Amino acid sequence: MQKVYEFLKNAGTYYLATDDKGQPRVRPFGTIHIFDGKLYIQTGKEKDVAKQINANPKAEICAMYKGEWIRVCGELILDERVEAQESMLDAYPNLRDRYTTGPDGNTAVYYFKNATATISAFTHDPETITF
Repeated sequence: MQKVYEFLKNAGTYYLATDDKGQPRVRPFGTIHIFDGKLYIQTGKEKDVAKQINANPKAEICAMYKGEWIRVCGELILDERVEAQESMLDAYPNLRDRYTTGPDGNTAVYYFKNATATISAFTHDPETITF
């Protein structure tokens, strides 16, 4: 999982795909974090993407870095613990002016469950990592 985290962190931007009542939706993201031994992403509780994940937790992310690309698929599980939210915002302090934590806050953090990551390139065979 550390290799997946480092790849996504180095890429800077990855693209998250969710399901919106049968219609795929893809958008750029930048938050990636390890907390409590799990790989996390972050968004706003009221955003469409959060509503889509809550309705169907199956999601996939994709990114490119230095001629390689990664695809991570799995289920995104909402973690409502303040500690998880705070850890994410500590890792991305520039988000603190837009996001708040706690039960009344607007931060939603999700971790990957039953995830498979595949790192590919035209120059080598795919590498698969499960976590």
